[in-house]
Amino acid sequence: MNTHKTLSLLHSHGALAPLLLRVPVGVILAAHGAQKLFGWFGGYGLEGTGQWMASIGLEPGYLMALLAGSAEFFGGIALILGLLTRPAALVSAFTMVVAIFSVHFSNGLFSSNGGYEFALSLLAATAALAVQGAGRYSLDTVIANALDPEHANSTARAQLA
Repeated sequence: MNTHKTLSLLHSHGALAPLLLRVPVGVILAAHGAQKLFGWFGGYGLEGTGQWMASIGLEPGYLMALLAGSAEFFGGIALILGLLTRPAALVSAFTMVVAIFSVHFSNGLFSSNGGYEFALSLLAATAALAVQGAGRYSLDTVIANALDPEHANSTARAQLA
């Protein structure tokens, strides 16, 4: 990947708002992924989650549990750190679309009935981060500034003006 494409992936103009969105959404996603992958926080781990996924038609269940759990866990960690935020958010958003339509949609909107409102909230947040990027307070910005010090200096001068 050339430097221009890398910079366009990493640059973001937001300041505090993306951080306020990234961290709690990342914590939630990482915790849900840990349930699927490791059985933490009352989860069933890969084996149990895989059996459940197979029972609802997501085959092969173990692989689907591994993919969903990894997207949530590693995507959540990436969001918390602000590292490769756009790809992590995009993968997480796709995972929420799958969850909405394969598990929750038939139960209606409200979570109290097993509905899709929580997954829809995570979808909206991750889609916003995929568009917006990580913001100023992120590893993406640190990497982008290291790759393009001239842009970093002009941005810093503009913020001081």
